[in-house]
Amino acid sequence: MGSKIISDANRFVDSLKRLCQENAADEVIYEDNIQISLVKQKVPLHKLICGNLPVLVVGKKLYLEKAEERAEDEDDSLPAEDTLNDEGVGEQQGVSAPQPLTLTTARQLLSWYTLSQNPNMPTVLCPPLLPLWARCDMSDALGTTWLGAETVSAGNKVSGIKLYTICSKEATEDKSSFISLDALMELHQKRHHASAVETKGYARYNLFGSLVVENTVIESQCSITAVFKWSNVEKIFQMPPQSSEAVLDIKLAIGDMKSPLYETYKELEFLETLAQGLRTGEAEWPDPTDPRSAVDLTKALVEELESIGKTGQGQAGKGAETQREEKPDAPAADKGINIYSSVGLDRGDLDFTDQLWVKMRSSVSSYQDIIGCLKMVISAVRHGQIKPWVHRNSSNSLGRVILQSYKQKMEAVCLSGLTPVHMLLEMGLDKMRKDYINYLIGRELTTLNNLSYYMSTDVDLQEQVTRVKKLHHLLEILVICSTFLSLPYECLFPFIQSCLEYYITSPYDEEHVFQMQIRPVVISNFYQKEEPMSWGAEVISGQGSREVRTSFHLSDQPLVDHVTFSSDLNKTTANEDKEETAFFSTLVTHSLINFI
Repeated sequence: MGSKIISDANRFVDSLKRLCQENAADEVIYEDNIQISLVKQKVPLHKLICGNLPVLVVGKKLYLEKAEERAEDEDDSLPAEDTLNDEGVGEQQGVSAPQPLTLTTARQLLSWYTLSQNPNMPTVLCPPLLPLWARCDMSDALGTTWLGAETVSAGNKVSGIKLYTICSKEATEDKSSFISLDALMELHQKRHHASAVETKGYARYNLFGSLVVENTVIESQCSITAVFKWSNVEKIFQMPPQSSEAVLDIKLAIGDMKSPLYETYKELEFLETLAQGLRTGEAEWPDPTDPRSAVDLTKALVEELESIGKTGQGQAGKGAETQREEKPDAPAADKGINIYSSVGLDRGDLDFTDQLWVKMRSSVSSYQDIIGCLKMVISAVRHGQIKPWVHRNSSNSLGRVILQSYKQKMEAVCLSGLTPVHMLLEMGLDKMRKDYINYLIGRELTTLNNLSYYMSTDVDLQEQVTRVKKLHHLLEILVICSTFLSLPYECLFPFIQSCLEYYITSPYDEEHVFQMQIRPVVISNFYQKEEPMSWGAEVISGQGSREVRTSFHLSDQPLVDHVTFSSDLNKTTANEDKEETAFFSTLVTHSLINFI
C-alpha cells in the first residue's frame, strides 16, 4: 500500500515539475482527466489570499465536442457556433475547460504534493514547487470551493507547509446569518492556539458607475471605487473608520456622451480619422456637424478677416468671439443627461489656424474639401487679402507659411498627395495640445516642464496623436474627480502628476486603473450611507513565513468562478423604501504543518 502511494505521488509530482521548468507549457494532463495549469496572471485566488506569485491550479478535464459533430448527431438547425453556448466553459470548438473536482480527489492530490515537499520523505522529495490549488465542487456540508497548499521555508530548506481551505455560501440579505467577529477569532484560536492576534479589515465601495435617474438606468464608461484598509476591527460589516488607509481606483473609457468633454472627444475622433488617412491612405469621414460646407465656412472666415483688415480693427479677440458665437449646436443625440458640472476648454487666444481647424473639423466630408479650403486660405494670404494672426510658436505648416508672409517670404505649398491631410492634422494637433495644456496650467495642476513630453513635435504625427489622446484621457479623469467627487486641489495636484508620469513610459490604455491616495473624510458623504461592494476581516497571528490567517469575506458577486450558485444574482431587492444587498460569504482558513 505504501509503495503504491509513493508511486502515485511521484507520477503526479512529475507532472507538476514539468510545469515549473523554464519555457514549459502552461498546461499538462494527468491521468487523462486531471488538468493542471500554470496560472501567471489574473489568478482568481488573489482576492482571497496574500501574495501574487504564479500558482498551479488543478481541476477536472472537460472535453467539449466540436460544434459540427454535435450538429450532425443532434440534427440541430442552429449554426455551428451557437451549439457551444457553454456559459463560460469554452468559446472555441474543441477547446477544454477545467471543472471542479470532488473533495476526495482534491485532498488526494494535495496529499501527494505535501509528501513531495516533506524532507523526511526522500523517496518522493523534489525541489520546492509553486503553490498548488485544487478547484472543489462545493458538494460537502461546508461548501468547500478551493483547497490549497504552499511551502514554508527556513533559509534554503522547506520547513513546513501551509494548507488552505476556502468555503463559500449562497448570497443572502440576512446579515444576522454571518459569522460574528468573536466566532471568527475563536475559530482561529482553536486552530493555532496563538498567544496574540491582530485583526485587519477592508472594504470596497462603488462611488461612481451606473446611475438611476428618474427610474432610468444611465450606464457610465467610468468606474471609481474606494478601497479602505484598517486595523482593530470591531465587528463584522464595520464601517471603515476615519483612520483607515483609503485609495481610489479610477478607470475610464473616453467617449461618454454624458461627459462635458464629449464635444472635445469628437474633435479628437476627427483628429484620429486624419491620422488613419495618413497611415492607410483611406479615411472614413464622419458626418459633418455643421450643415454648411467646409468651403463656404472658410470663405466666410476669409471675408470676415478681409473686412476687419479694411476697417483696421484688431481681430484676435473678434475671432475668439466669433468662434464662440458660431459654434454649432450639438446634435440632439449628443444632448443626453449631463451628470457633471459644465467644464469648458474654450481659450480666448485662438489664432487663425485654430479657428480654421474648428470650422473645417465640423464640416469637412472629403479630401477635396480640405484642398479647397487650404487653397483659398493660401491664395488670400499670398495676395495680401488677409493678414491673419497666428501664434509665434505655431508648429503647424500653415501657421509657418502665414508667419513667413509677415516678411514677404512665403514658400510655395504643393497641395497634392497626402500633404493637405498632413497640414490639417498638424493644425488640429497644435490647437488641441494648447487646449489641454491651457486647462492644466490655468488650474495650476502642473508645469510646462512636466508637459514637455506631451508638447514635443520632434516625434512623428502618429505618436503626437497618441500623446494628445493620453492628455484627453487624463483630462476626462480629472473632470470626474473635480466635478462629481468635488476633490480638493491638494488631492488633484499629486494625482495628476502621477498620471502624467505614468503615461510618459506606458502605452495608451483605457483599462488601466489609476490610483489616488485619499483621506476617508474627503469622500465620507459618498460611502457612509451605502452598502459596500465587498467587505472582509482577517484574524492574524505568527510572523514571517509562519504567519497564519483566518478571514471572512462578503461580496455582492461570488468570489468563486467555477461553481454555480442558485441564489438570485440581482444585487439588490426592494425592502420597503430601502434596497438591501444580498452578499455571498466566503471563509478562508489556514493550517500550518511543520516538517522540522
